Amino acid sequence: MRHRKTFNHLGRTASHRKAMLSNMASQLIVHKRINTTLAKAKALRTYVEPLITKSKNDSTHSRRTAFKYLQNKEAINELFREVSKKIIDRPGGYTRILKTGFRKGDGAEMCFIELVDYNENMLATPEEETQKRTRRSRRGGKKKTTPQPQATEADVKTQEAAAETDEQDSKAGKPEDSAEEKTQTTAEQPQKDTGTAEDEKKPKAEKVEEPKKETEKKAEKPKGDSQKPQVKNKPDTEAKSESKEDKAKAEKQEEDTKKTSEEETKPGQDDKQAESKKEDKPGNKKEETKSEDNKGKEE
Repeated sequence: MRHRKTFNHLGRTASHRKAMLSNMASQLIVHKRINTTLAKAKALRTYVEPLITKSKNDSTHSRRTAFKYLQNKEAINELFREVSKKIIDRPGGYTRILKTGFRKGDGAEMCFIELVDYNENMLATPEEETQKRTRRSRRGGKKKTTPQPQATEADVKTQEAAAETDEQDSKAGKPEDSAEEKTQTTAEQPQKDTGTAEDEKKPKAEKVEEPKKETEKKAEKPKGDSQKPQVKNKPDTEAKSESKEDKAKAEKQEEDTKKTSEEETKPGQDDKQAESKKEDKPGNKKEETKSEDNKGKEE
């Protein structure tokens, strides 16, 4: 019965067990990671960690005691020169056991045993997790303002070249452009040349919107100015021509009315004269008869 016997003999004699553990410990120090069964890894952990603690004090006595267990000069040099510098600030827990599954032949549980300070992947994971957590947080805190990179001259030139190519493509796609769009394009070109450095630092969308508004205003102003003089000049010339024609017409109408009035008056006078003549003719006849009668009486 194994009451209060926690030591694992690993199914081997004492000499065989000591030789196996010293060999595994020296290989772990040299290679920093080995693959073995879970029972051997647990036994190796209790065997090698006291030796790693002894390496913190680099003296002949500690080297001799470590060599007594390891029996390997290369492992001793690696332990006191490199491993001791890595674990100088760590108070124990120098190894890690990672289970990998079961062996096919006998179903023994397999694992990796490694030195903690030499697994760079495992050391990098806690920092990456913290960064992901900070990125995923959506709480209503103050957002960190990242400084925007300043636009260089080469970037500005590339942006201008891209804008010009876009304008050329738009012109090629729409040959029948209106007068407003032409004025906008002509107004945008000088504005790009006279832009300040602050305007160049602004995003591209803001640069395009501001010239459009100004160019629309400029395009509207010349239209109104061009239309006004046309409207003023046309009515003046038309009014003058109409006034002359009206005067001529009025004069013609007056002459026509005069002629018609004269023609109307002429037939009336002829009638009166004819009547008077008719009246005079019978009277003359009577007078002639009277005169003849008077002559006869006298005779």
